[in-house]
Amino acid sequence: MATRLMAGVDVGGTRVKSVLCDVDGSVLLSHTASTPSRPGAGVVDVIADTVNGLLHAARAGEAGDLGEVTLASAAAVVPGLVDEASGQAVWSANLGWRDLPLRDLLADRLEIPVALGHDVRAGLLAEHRLGAAQGVPDVLFVPLGTGIAGALLTGGRVANGTEWTGEIGHVVAVPGGAECGCGRRGCLEAVASASAIGRDWRAAGREGDAETLTRALADGDPVARDIWDAAIDALVRVLAPVCAAAGTRLVLVGGGLVLSGATLLDPLRDGLASAMGHDLLTLVPAALGDRAGALGAALLALEAAA
Repeated sequence: MATRLMAGVDVGGTRVKSVLCDVDGSVLLSHTASTPSRPGAGVVDVIADTVNGLLHAARAGEAGDLGEVTLASAAAVVPGLVDEASGQAVWSANLGWRDLPLRDLLADRLEIPVALGHDVRAGLLAEHRLGAAQGVPDVLFVPLGTGIAGALLTGGRVANGTEWTGEIGHVVAVPGGAECGCGRRGCLEAVASASAIGRDWRAAGREGDAETLTRALADGDPVARDIWDAAIDALVRVLAPVCAAAGTRLVLVGGGLVLSGATLLDPLRDGLASAMGHDLLTLVPAALGDRAGALGAALLALEAAA
């Protein structure tokens, strides 16, 4: 009897992360590659080639002696606006697609059941099943990386109302602020993401990126402090009302910025407590790192194969 496998692919702004798992959800293979610049509809080729590469590696014995293997299902998770019900990748400012019937295109290409999800919602699903949000029914997951989005778990279920659900990165946090990829000004993503922080650092005449800035913070650099504090203030301004309205108990912070540790988490925690008027909210780094989206995609693929 053939070994049935499922593939999960997470297409991010800079990298494509993928995993191959068995029917028990155990990860057998993983792979990371660079995301092509603004792939647009070419993302179909990127995902299909990634899935086929994983399957080829499994058949070549890179996951151990599995005997004959077959791909039972796959799932892709992508950023931007995603309509899971219709299988549409509605829009991505950073990666350049609009109204792409991604689920159906992939199903036709791969000739297996395919699920489509939002990368952050899939990451929260993985954190709830496998990571730092296990056992907590009300969670906000906020990856802070190339862009910013959020996902809510309420009553133990990932909220998925419309394709705009969780798009906190395009809430205006600083009216008249920096231009965003969506065409508006002052969106949270345009003022508090890792890419925005790095842009402001370079605009101040410094070299490097957000990571460079966080190192300068430790040396007491006043320019770094001003940029960092402005980003934290913008995050608090957007996240506090979300947490208050949803009754959030736990905020998970992910993405590249969380690698700065207490430099990010302490002022963000203090800012949320001040804005909300209590310190009952727990704020911790996500546990699964940049694997969360791909693991969430694998969970969606498991559901698609059921």
